[in-house]
Amino acid sequence: SSDMSFSEAEVQSARGAWEKIYVDAEDNGTAVLVRMFTEHPDTKSYFSHFKGMDSAEEMKQSDQVRGHGKKVFTAINDMVQHLDNSEAFLGIVNPLGKKHATQLKIDPKNFRIICDIILQLMEEKFGGDCKASFEKVTNEICTHLNNVYKEAGW
Repeated sequence: SSDMSFSEAEVQSARGAWEKIYVDAEDNGTAVLVRMFTEHPDTKSYFSHFKGMDSAEEMKQSDQVRGHGKKVFTAINDMVQHLDNSEAFLGIVNPLGKKHATQLKIDPKNFRIICDIILQLMEEKFGGDCKASFEKVTNEICTHLNNVYKEAGW
């Protein structure tokens, strides 16, 4: 179903966890992408301007990587603000999923990779409770994105 089942307490603790990492949206967003490109080099192929970059240092300095890292975090932040309103949440997830499926042709498994790296980073920086508070959110995001992909014929 398109309905999300977050209790008020889950919404609050997820937002609290997210706020900690979102304070440094550009740096943390960049760190997530750099880790993805380094650990899963095939993901670089979707970004023509990142393809030639091999060192993490070079990626970290790139305006394009930084810009996209911030974009990813901003999109997730919009979703996190609407965990208690599934219509508004889907209003963000659906167009995003559609664009990645139809225009950008991004394999949906990459969303899970990004979400897992965000959870890793949360755990490293703020501990296991922070990660645990946000896990359900990442599952929700990935589930809905996968649904959009199915509808788009993936």
